[in-house]
Amino acid sequence: MSFARYRIAGVCAALLTCLPAIASHLVTGNGFGFAVVSPETGTATRFYAHPYSFLRPDPAHPLSEGVETANFIKKLGWGDEIAETPSADYEEDSHIIRVRTVHGEGRFFMPFGLPHAALVISWKPAPGQAGSWRVEWNHPVTSQKVVRLFGTEMHLLKFDDSQESLLLIPLTAETKQSAVPQQVLATSSAWALVSIENEGELERTARDFVHWRAGLGPQALATREIAELERWRVKPAVEFKGEKERHLWRQSEVMLRIAQSREPNRPGRNSNGLIVASLPDGVWFTPWVRDMAYAAVALARMGHRNEARAALLAWFNAQPTGKMRAETHGADYQISVVRYFGDGSEEPFFTMEGSTNIEFDDWGLALWALSEYLRQYDDPALLAAPTYRGRLYESARDYIVKPLLENLEAYGPGLIVAADTSIWEERQKDKKHFAFSTAAAIVGLRDFAEVAQRSGDEASRGDALNHVALLEKGFNAAFIRDGKLRGTLEEGVKNDIDGALLAVINFGVVTDPAVVRDTVKRMELLKVDSGGYRRVRSTYTDPAIFEYWYERQEFLFVDLSLAEVYRRLGRKDEADAILKRIVNKSAADHNIIPEMYVAVPCRLFPGAIGDPTGALPMVGYGAGAYILHILWEDQEMRIPSPSLDSNRAQGARPGTSSRP
Repeated sequence: MSFARYRIAGVCAALLTCLPAIASHLVTGNGFGFAVVSPETGTATRFYAHPYSFLRPDPAHPLSEGVETANFIKKLGWGDEIAETPSADYEEDSHIIRVRTVHGEGRFFMPFGLPHAALVISWKPAPGQAGSWRVEWNHPVTSQKVVRLFGTEMHLLKFDDSQESLLLIPLTAETKQSAVPQQVLATSSAWALVSIENEGELERTARDFVHWRAGLGPQALATREIAELERWRVKPAVEFKGEKERHLWRQSEVMLRIAQSREPNRPGRNSNGLIVASLPDGVWFTPWVRDMAYAAVALARMGHRNEARAALLAWFNAQPTGKMRAETHGADYQISVVRYFGDGSEEPFFTMEGSTNIEFDDWGLALWALSEYLRQYDDPALLAAPTYRGRLYESARDYIVKPLLENLEAYGPGLIVAADTSIWEERQKDKKHFAFSTAAAIVGLRDFAEVAQRSGDEASRGDALNHVALLEKGFNAAFIRDGKLRGTLEEGVKNDIDGALLAVINFGVVTDPAVVRDTVKRMELLKVDSGGYRRVRSTYTDPAIFEYWYERQEFLFVDLSLAEVYRRLGRKDEADAILKRIVNKSAADHNIIPEMYVAVPCRLFPGAIGDPTGALPMVGYGAGAYILHILWEDQEMRIPSPSLDSNRAQGARPGTSSRP
């Protein structure tokens, strides 16, 4: 994934000095908001009023990232001073964060049973230790008033430059007075902080909270939350190699749940079910189509039917979309060409350079995710469900398949997808014909043919398969040259060997053993000092450009993709080594899978070589990719498929059994 491309002042080659490692921050969420806790300080550093980074487009600045989601907190912790050597971790692989210091221990969590952005905090002082909650708000408090509702004295805070208000609800009977203005949290050891979008929702929100609480105290609430989470989990249908693998699975399962919006759709907001690419404070906590596809397939494959279904419906209800018709040959479309604002409207990745992106692979991946869900669950009602542009099946056919077909070009004996910015999100002015985009179209249309057959639409099924045949011919002519698989039609060192080609192989688009072996051999050109692999050979020469540094780091999605290719080649030990390294490093970092590991230390990606960096926790390309790999590995152990070295290689989707 690419960052908004801009020049970074003060970044230069001199910054290659190793900087101290920084542990991943912990995040909790419930589909209505996020909160972040720093293990270095034992304090909460963020509390977001919504489960995404940007609410909606900014009409005053159309090329900006949009209107930012309100963050209430700058720092919230127990006591006036930061405790020495605090510790923080997830409790029982959940979303409940437990903090321990010399002053005692506390918990931070956002409850799934409460349909509001609510942060529950509690503290149990150590024997002989006093103290209280201390908060530094992120915005000045403009008003604070006491409201008595349902027998409880609550506090309503309003902030400067924030539409949302905050309702503070005490969870203990303590009533000591605070001598410090705006430090009402000091009067109790446990609170619920609940975001309110407008004061008209005050009474309903308070009622919802009282109903959810059911008279329980702070410890009982945390215990109940974990019990409810365990009931939500699906028993893994895999055999883990050890406890570390199992714990990483469980934590990744929770990360996928935290990342999905549960805000109900309403006029002006259609985001229910969207999944962000990373959790905060990862920079990508906004919904990307591509990452969301991997997350949705992981949810479907592991057995979380409701969440996977909600993700699919989110794509078909998001609106308005089709903003880039001038760049898609006039074709109207439903699935965004990049990502979404928090309100569900399309964001075609406005960058600081004032350009937009077109990523045609998104459409193929959306069709793949839809088909994967339907393979797992017999759900004809989904295809008949009413959506933004009509029944879901017709919407998929007319506003994903049709625009995809209208953006194909003749090449040699077949077709390829038109030039775009594809999986690694190049700049639109540098668009190329990417192998991954054409591969995604092959997979998506091949899978859509199954969906059309389910719907009794034989004409569309036949048309899709005819185009698949032409795309396969075009792909082989355009991207396999001189026995080598290339990342782009256009010549260039950057994509000559490309980490995305591993995903192309795992999708079953390329099965020639010689071509696969050559691709794996050339992956050594992307190996970095941290031990894994980067995405491409960067051609940036100016260290003042963000991507000069970004493209030099190790990318875990590429590592996991290579591990799967190794398994297909029968190189089990090498695949196991890659997976074991990721599992062990994640186990040492709260079972969080990051976007990258540091390969070239710098101010933008600080730490020692091998430290987690980039966006973290990563969702689709992190938790989702890991779960799909474990599922695929386990199935291969139970029902081995022919090796790619066997001349009997079959096509396969990531995380699925092989299929002809």
